[in-house]
Amino acid sequence: MATADQIKLLIQSHFDQDDERFKTIVLQVAAYEAQKGHKSFARDIRDIVDKSKKITSKVIPFNKDLSDMIMSTMVDNRLTDLVVTDEIKKRIERIIKERVQREKLKKHGLTNRRKLLIAGPPGTGKTLTAAVLAGELNLPFCTIMVDKLITKFMGETSVKLRQIFDTIREIQGVYLFDEFDAIGAERSMDNDVGEMRRVLNSFLQFIEQDDSSSLIIAVTNNPKMLDQALFRRFDDVLHYKLPDNEQILRLIENRLAEYSSRKLDLNRVVSEAITLSQAEISKACDDSIKETILSDKQFVETEQLVKMLRERKDAYT
Repeated sequence: MATADQIKLLIQSHFDQDDERFKTIVLQVAAYEAQKGHKSFARDIRDIVDKSKKITSKVIPFNKDLSDMIMSTMVDNRLTDLVVTDEIKKRIERIIKERVQREKLKKHGLTNRRKLLIAGPPGTGKTLTAAVLAGELNLPFCTIMVDKLITKFMGETSVKLRQIFDTIREIQGVYLFDEFDAIGAERSMDNDVGEMRRVLNSFLQFIEQDDSSSLIIAVTNNPKMLDQALFRRFDDVLHYKLPDNEQILRLIENRLAEYSSRKLDLNRVVSEAITLSQAEISKACDDSIKETILSDKQFVETEQLVKMLRERKDAYT
């Protein structure tokens, strides 16, 4: 049977809603039983854990009042899905490492990075980063629809914000505040109204007081619009940019995969993709792959991909 310490850790991880730690301890119990010669019992335990991974619900239920404001799923995104600078990648890896070893930090009176602000142009991977963190850490990916929060509950937004932060504390996950500009705009701006100042003040108060185990991520396309008081409330601020030549090349090669051939003029394709975001380049690659499949061809052709990239550029002219 499990040791007394293992039983205590199982109980603690259950009430902390730390599923990953719970599974780790269960597997430790299985290993302990195997060492005792109870191999059949240990195998049964491991089978239960493996089965639970396959049947994990893809949707996380919330109370009725918040169900239309929080969209939650389990995702399988990984760090390899991101095409970012080496510096940004290292900082994301640091966030993951600190989360995984948070108990070690806690013993020294320190906490892991949990509150992140990601700024950059549309399509540069801000939302994908939040999904990657959720996938790597095996946490629910919860997107908070800020536009619905404000437009539907004007006058009650601060109350709803409090409910959201209560949920953040009760249910561990990666919580993404999408379109954060809607509530994070500078309080001194000329177009500001009293209601939105109160909403921003409430958010500042809630995020400062938050001591949950969840990750809170706010994304913005316009960091200059944000109130300066916000920045010091976040543990880390990541600035994303449009991809450079090396990142474009890596993105195209990853996206085309088996549909890429040696005949593809990558220099020309990369040159054509300059000024486009990661999301737009990915869509152009996907469109080229679809054309290739429908034309009964094996590989994406240079002219075809260039055409798709130009279509993306033309949308802005």
